[in-house]
Amino acid sequence: MPYVVTEACIKCKYTDCVEVCPVDCFYEGETMLVIHPDECIDCGVCEPECPPEAIIPDTGPDGDRWLELNREYSTTWPNITRKKDAPTDADEYKGMKGKYEKFFSPKPAG
Repeated sequence: MPYVVTEACIKCKYTDCVEVCPVDCFYEGETMLVIHPDECIDCGVCEPECPPEAIIPDTGPDGDRWLELNREYSTTWPNITRKKDAPTDADEYKGMKGKYEKFFSPKPAG
């Protein structure tokens, strides 16, 4: 049961989760983070650290959808192992619905 990052991360990209991950399984895209499901050890320490509550077990609602997205992009985006500052406008997007359709980018962080 790996954890996955969902739409709530888009345009927020808080990296508190990255700092606590014992296996460095987070990867960074232009607008969100993802978790490599084969590297995740299911410890769950990242879930409570996420301010927008974007991290869920893959068995949660819509878990299958997000599992595939996390799997796909964790193979092409760069690994992130240290906390970074969140975007300056992150709080404006926290809790917003429909962010995937409006703001998702397949581009890696850069």
